[in-house]
Amino acid sequence: MTAREQRRAWVLTRVLKAELTMAEAAEVLGLSERQLWRLRGAFERAGPAGLIHGNRGRPSDRRLDGTLRARVVELRRTTYGEVNDTHLAELLAEREGITISRPSLARILRAAGIASPRRRRPPRHRSRRERMGAAGLLLQLDGSRHDWLEGRGPWLTLVGAIDDATGIVPAATFRDQEDAAAYFEILRSTISRHGLPGALYHDRHSAFAPTSPGPAEPGAPAELSQVGRALVELGIGSIVARSPQAKGRIERLWGTFQDRLVVELRLAGVADRAAANAFLPAFLERFNTRFAVPATDPLPAWQPVPSGVRLDRVLVFKYRCKVAHDHTIRLAGRILQLPPGRGGRGYAGRLVEVHLRLDGSLVAFDGERELAILPAPADPVALRAEQRRRVDPGIVPAAATLAWTPPADHPWRRVRKGTKLYDQRLTVRRLGIASAELRGFGPEAGGSL
Repeated sequence: MTAREQRRAWVLTRVLKAELTMAEAAEVLGLSERQLWRLRGAFERAGPAGLIHGNRGRPSDRRLDGTLRARVVELRRTTYGEVNDTHLAELLAEREGITISRPSLARILRAAGIASPRRRRPPRHRSRRERMGAAGLLLQLDGSRHDWLEGRGPWLTLVGAIDDATGIVPAATFRDQEDAAAYFEILRSTISRHGLPGALYHDRHSAFAPTSPGPAEPGAPAELSQVGRALVELGIGSIVARSPQAKGRIERLWGTFQDRLVVELRLAGVADRAAANAFLPAFLERFNTRFAVPATDPLPAWQPVPSGVRLDRVLVFKYRCKVAHDHTIRLAGRILQLPPGRGGRGYAGRLVEVHLRLDGSLVAFDGERELAILPAPADPVALRAEQRRRVDPGIVPAAATLAWTPPADHPWRRVRKGTKLYDQRLTVRRLGIASAELRGFGPEAGGSL
């Protein structure tokens, strides 16, 4: 007998001895007099055993069938592997037609000796920042390097964004590494589907870092990176987080993805980056439906792209290059031949703006005039890798940056007059090209000024 049943037997014994009235006994036990009369009758008929519930020791009529319990344990150990209880319950309902609650599933697995792969940490006191009021006011961006394919393929980096107000993931992409091209893809996809966000909240990744070590003059702004230049052209704010905890919403997103997305990639048999990117849109749609929350302000804050702004002229890598005497431009190990200008005019010695698009194609512009296009190679990924190796992706058109002046202790300032390096320095300073760009096109890189 339990302690409660023993107390009831003691009180009813005093009632039968006329030491307590039924009203007093009901008040002592916290029961109604009607309930106490029922217990008194059972006590008089069977003694203390009458106070024990009749279903004690008997299996529940709602108990899951033993065959079903064994099937669930087998699926967890073989087909689904390391997956948390909530996700496993959803997968069983979607794929196997087995509807079972998470607490029941947890009891079955714990009884079989299967622990949850994700243990809950003890709660800690933190002051949480309130969400933004409307969708589109703030996007958090980041990349997560992880063994997403569980050894079936190479390690990948998942680059994505999450809306601060609703928790919706507007775009994500798998890349070999976190780079500026990935953020261009995220921006293009997000702007095409929703519009321009108010601001981006990101870490200090080199894709957002200034291209020069410091301002040319006290108080002057630092040069922008390729992504930073694109944000300025689109009018999108840029906020730098000082710690991973500051952008905790997307950090928690990576934890959820590393728990759920890894399992679903395995179930889909994904083994390479192309298949992972093809699988991602359907997963994001289901994920957003499952986890999105309504914003405080029902009116979204996404803004349309300003008139006259072309995304294919903004979300690209931009460089200012000098045209050689044979009217060619060298960039990323490729040569772009320029056609003659109006009236047969040439461009030799002039600076033109060259765009390296995400598909690997090169386009040259003289202001707004398109001069020539070099189609994308068969493998644009290899081209972008070559571009990162030979050209500093942070160099941007002079119109979008400030010229960089070497400091007083720079080696160039100690060069003797009349030497080849001295003449190169004068040429570079006259053209306004940063030293990093010279390293990408100079003789030591196989290029030419």
